[in-house]
Amino acid sequence: MAMVDKIENIELAFLTIEDYQQLKDAMIEAYPNLPDAYWEENDIKALIHKFPEGQVVLKVNGQLAGSALSIIVDYEKYDGYHTYKKVTGNYTFNTHDSKGNLLYGIDIFIKKEYRGLRLGRRLYDYRKELCEQLNLKGIVFGGRIPNYHKYAHEVSPKEYIEKVKRKEIHDPVLNFQISNDFHPSKVLKGYLEGDDASSEYAVLLKWDNIYYEKARNQTDIIKKVIRLGLIQWQMRPYRNLDELMQQAEFFIDAVSEYRSDFALFPEFFNAPLMAENNHLAESEAIRALSQYTETIVQKFTELAISYNINVITGSMPEIKNDLLYNVGYLCRRDGTVERFEKIHVTPDEARIWGMQGGKTIQTFDTDCGKIGILICYDVEFPELSRLLAEEGMDMLFVPFLTDTQNGYSRVRNCAKARAIENECYVAIAGSVGNLPKVHNMDIQYAQSAVFTPCDFAFPSNGIKAEATPNSEMILIADVDIDLLRELHKFGSVKNLLDRRKDVYEVKKK
Repeated sequence: MAMVDKIENIELAFLTIEDYQQLKDAMIEAYPNLPDAYWEENDIKALIHKFPEGQVVLKVNGQLAGSALSIIVDYEKYDGYHTYKKVTGNYTFNTHDSKGNLLYGIDIFIKKEYRGLRLGRRLYDYRKELCEQLNLKGIVFGGRIPNYHKYAHEVSPKEYIEKVKRKEIHDPVLNFQISNDFHPSKVLKGYLEGDDASSEYAVLLKWDNIYYEKARNQTDIIKKVIRLGLIQWQMRPYRNLDELMQQAEFFIDAVSEYRSDFALFPEFFNAPLMAENNHLAESEAIRALSQYTETIVQKFTELAISYNINVITGSMPEIKNDLLYNVGYLCRRDGTVERFEKIHVTPDEARIWGMQGGKTIQTFDTDCGKIGILICYDVEFPELSRLLAEEGMDMLFVPFLTDTQNGYSRVRNCAKARAIENECYVAIAGSVGNLPKVHNMDIQYAQSAVFTPCDFAFPSNGIKAEATPNSEMILIADVDIDLLRELHKFGSVKNLLDRRKDVYEVKKK
């Protein structure tokens, strides 16, 4: 194909009525087999008047090389079957609705001599940026399949699309649209009158705006950049519960001073209180520790409100219906509280303490998005976090307690894997130090950390931040939820999107 010899300037500009003659000539050239392939001047005037920012042209060396025309529609009216004539209001553009929710592509083309320069991508990118600026749900249009007439006697439109996607049939138009992140949604029959090359079929193509925010009635806004405060807790003797909670408040005060949105405590951070019952059998001592759980949760609830921070309490023993569980609580800064359970207890927890595994797997809504919480050993079972990811989890919190570097490595490496496979952030917090007067809780090893997926927008090693091993400290890290949204749609790999649900599934019982 012919291509312009020398490019001195490429300009993306709003369409003006002064461009009309060049636009008309270009459309006639671009659609030689379509009757009435161009818009009349009055139509273009009306389109520019109704929605000027939706009409753009690409100029190369001052000459019109391509164009993209769009309107905004209330897509509830057109989500089912519709034709080009219907969506344009019988070609009047009266269907344009400035309060609509989707950008509808009326036309997009590049002149022959300028093809191969990826100029079409610039027009698509402009539409996407406009869609994001206007906070629209996405872009939709009916895409022609001009090569379909060659195969109409062999395959249906649906089969044709599948063959194009599998590269068995080459369709430059549909291939280009799919490569620009538009996905086929349905086949529209009789879409464009006179389009014999497509047998009057079109493919309804959609692009979703991952930054779209539905209008909210309340004043609270879901945050996008979240600050995490992890407490790497030092195990030390405490005389009583008040002294332990003073230390807990000290850490909450510290992370809230940095305007953290979450404070994450480790698993069994209150174990030092078992020292007073060291004369008892281990199973009796852990049950005695459970008497403090209700009071601790109440105190954390008060601290969450007064320090304006969401507190994840780590975990504590709790007796329910005479059975012992390992549980924790999410104490939100609005005063609400929710409970989570350890599903998989370790062999030692079962054998020495008689602890039972929980049964509840769920995500939690917060003012910072949807989160999941798994206690220590649970993070080593990928099914759990996958279920949470399917519910829309953005951040996974893992309070843990490990006594050796071996045990810690299991938690750490599994947490890193969960961040990659579920395309989410994972924060782990553990305890350090030793408790010589507490049986079965004598030594601890930890290095708290925040892990990320491994793609270009994230650290190449998947480590956002990590604490100094075996030192009492806090770890502060910011995570950007919008980066996850981009990853889900445009990542080098798409672990969530590419799951073969036709072959396997993970579900709750």
